[in-house]
Amino acid sequence: MMLLLKFDKYKNEFLAQSIMLEQALKFFIVFFVVVEPISLIPVFSGLTEGASASYKHKMALKSVLVASGILLLFALAGAGFLNAMGIALDSFRIFGGLLLFLIALEMVFARESGTRTSSDEKMESKRRADISVFPLAFPFMAGPGALTTLLLWFGPIPVTTHPLQFLLMFACAMLVLACCLFAMWVAGPLMHIIGVTGTNVANRLFGVVLGALAVQFIVDGLRASFAGAV
Repeated sequence: MMLLLKFDKYKNEFLAQSIMLEQALKFFIVFFVVVEPISLIPVFSGLTEGASASYKHKMALKSVLVASGILLLFALAGAGFLNAMGIALDSFRIFGGLLLFLIALEMVFARESGTRTSSDEKMESKRRADISVFPLAFPFMAGPGALTTLLLWFGPIPVTTHPLQFLLMFACAMLVLACCLFAMWVAGPLMHIIGVTGTNVANRLFGVVLGALAVQFIVDGLRASFAGAV
């Protein structure tokens, strides 16, 4: 009898860990698609054209550190802010799905992303000596799409009640930012290999995946909202 109880206990723990790892993997894929580290290659290359290698490395590292701070703040306090404003997570899931869908359309059609920067903001960024905070950290890495994704996934798992899952998923977010850092550090050589056309092709493929995920967010939000209203 004791052996059966221990077996059931280990089985439940294994299933819980498997579900946690599966959720973390899904979040990593979604967050990677939203942040688009590949799209940073032509952006960073253009903003740092003619600059020294030390300046490029400094701007890339500083931008990732700033973006990490912004993401951590939203992961910890985002759900609490929504509750304080009286906004249901399902309502935000619907809006978040719509926003991610717009980003997906821009990716598929390879258009300039109005959800990240406007033309005026882009011109301002070219005149700045320090491009780490704007536009690299915000809005390219920690922009509206990334912050929306963070709130949708971290809202149901506050750090006080699900600390292990919270840390695992935030580690996935940091891994995506590490990919951004690597992409910026090797932006020059990569631009010679893949070019603008290559980045557009990759972004279009990611856009199709993101569009499907965005629709799923909207469907889940509508289903939960109408289920609560019945």
